[in-house]
Amino acid sequence: KTVESCLTDSKMEKSSVDDIVLVGGSSRIPKVQELLSDFFNGKDLCKSINPDETVACGAAVLAAVLCEDIKNLPKFVLRDVTPLSLGIKTFGDIM
Repeated sequence: KTVESCLTDSKMEKSSVDDIVLVGGSSRIPKVQELLSDFFNGKDLCKSINPDETVACGAAVLAAVLCEDIKNLPKFVLRDVTPLSLGIKTFGDIM
């Protein structure tokens, strides 16, 4: 249902998805992999990308862009690819 909502929100059809790349720890859950592959009619998941390294690289790039002290930083274009920003609220309203 979540994937259907993402496709609907982005005005995309299932058939327009070329690759399925999973990142983060949950991407190793066999049931998650199975459900996604089944949803996309048996499409193979991209497994050539290390899910943990991908998250770490993305975090490092974002940190570098947000740090004003770094000089000679190459130009990066960062785009949110989810329809909303995700975060966890903890005690004391710290995100």
